[in-house]
Amino acid sequence: MKTKCLILGSGPAGYTAAIYAGRANLSPIEYCGPQMGGQLTQTTEVENFPGYPQGVDANQMMMEIREQAERFGADIRDGEITSIDFSSRPYKAMAEDGTVIEADSIIIATGAKAKYLGLPDEEKYKGQGVSACATCDGFFYRKKVTAVVGGGDTACEDALYLSHLCKKVYLVVRKNYLRASDIMQQRIKGAENIDILFEHNATGLYGENGVEGMHLVKRKGEADEEHYDVAIDGFFLAIGHKPVTDIFRDNIALDEMGYIKTVGTTQQVCDTNGKILPGVFAAGDVCDPVYRQAIVAAGTGCKAALDAERYLQTL
Repeated sequence: MKTKCLILGSGPAGYTAAIYAGRANLSPIEYCGPQMGGQLTQTTEVENFPGYPQGVDANQMMMEIREQAERFGADIRDGEITSIDFSSRPYKAMAEDGTVIEADSIIIATGAKAKYLGLPDEEKYKGQGVSACATCDGFFYRKKVTAVVGGGDTACEDALYLSHLCKKVYLVVRKNYLRASDIMQQRIKGAENIDILFEHNATGLYGENGVEGMHLVKRKGEADEEHYDVAIDGFFLAIGHKPVTDIFRDNIALDEMGYIKTVGTTQQVCDTNGKILPGVFAAGDVCDPVYRQAIVAAGTGCKAALDAERYLQTL
């Protein structure tokens, strides 16, 4: 089987790439990956995506974007691509069911996964008080009490963002210090409604119809170890993200965190030697450790599809 454009991933970046590739008559094939609709579908309501003034259910929004891609001829398939041979063109991709697809161009939009503590309660309350995106879900906790887990710049940024919305924010820090930059630490310590809990670990959550509080342990393993509960309405993870790039490590240039590097203002990617891989592009959170927003991912999906179209015109 052969295609002009193969798209990996089905979040806002992948689906938007499929819309633009379809409208360009590239007849793209798109593999959804392990989570159809991407990590956005782990939240409940989306209020900051243009075109939905009253907000929209995340799964509904992603289904509507998928339908739009299918309208323009995208062949969207369940399952994922498990390996790609980049040694010659057309590139050869192997799907988990054994299907081999030859592709003149490839758009990688496999996304990134938020890191969690591994607590059973995180899964139990996902979408009911547990979130890994303060800018996505913070609005729902206006004038309420929230907690942010982490001690780096991202955690501090999330805590500051929430402090402008929430009555109180607890910053749960495992160490006895913050790893964030000096300027960020100063801002955190200057916020009156942020309470930093140093040397604390969250061990669980509780609540009847959603998160109502968290179980904490202070100075875990020490002689003065202390266990207690704190009432909260929202629990935000800010301990990092892991881009889904493991199958590309031997072929594509990644940064120190595993995100795909793109070239200049394009979505073009290079091989591990720094040489441009013709016809290979990246979009969305898989190449964005900074913004991680659906609208940004959709924009880069558009760019990747336009880049792919221009590349194909040269063949």
